[in-house]
Amino acid sequence: QVQLVESGGGLVQAGGSLRLSCAASGLTISNYAMAWFRQTPGKEREFVAAISRRAGSTPYADSVKGRFTISRDNANNTVYLQMNSLKPEDTAVYYCAASSGTSSYTQTRYEYWGQGAQITVSS
Repeated sequence: QVQLVESGGGLVQAGGSLRLSCAASGLTISNYAMAWFRQTPGKEREFVAAISRRAGSTPYADSVKGRFTISRDNANNTVYLQMNSLKPEDTAVYYCAASSGTSSYTQTRYEYWGQGAQITVSS
């Protein structure tokens, strides 16, 4: 049974930092492209960042470029999202996802999803 479990969410003041972790079980992430998406109430889930199997490609959404960093530790089967200079508009539920294809902005390319972690940024 495949599980992706996000952790590290919480409440932070604007300008602060948080690091999300996504621990995988039931699959070996080195065989998957991984990504983070986020969603706020009433809005579509949106792409945040992705990372290819060997971390050679790391596309980001324009809204987070230069502030967020995605990384992966294949040995520990974990993916991370380091979030710096957080803004109130970053408030959302953040989801980890795994794709057996290439890294992509498109959520339908991802077969497995975590349950989500809430990030709240106060102004």
